[in-house]
Amino acid sequence: MINYQNLRTVRQLAQETAPVITIGKLRWWVFHAEENGLNHALVKIGGRLYIDCEQFNVWLEAQRLRKR
Repeated sequence: MINYQNLRTVRQLAQETAPVITIGKLRWWVFHAEENGLNHALVKIGGRLYIDCEQFNVWLEAQRLRKR
């Protein structure tokens, strides 16, 4: 279930995570969401894209643990 309080726009999330995660990096991840698995954290409502912070953190943790 999605909690609306966890939703952020790309710009909002970039402001909250600056300078660690830039808006450019977030946009790149969103653009490649199907390939990198971030699509599970994305919510599109009325043509506007939001990122579920809780799911984003799960995705980010999975990236840290991922073997390359």
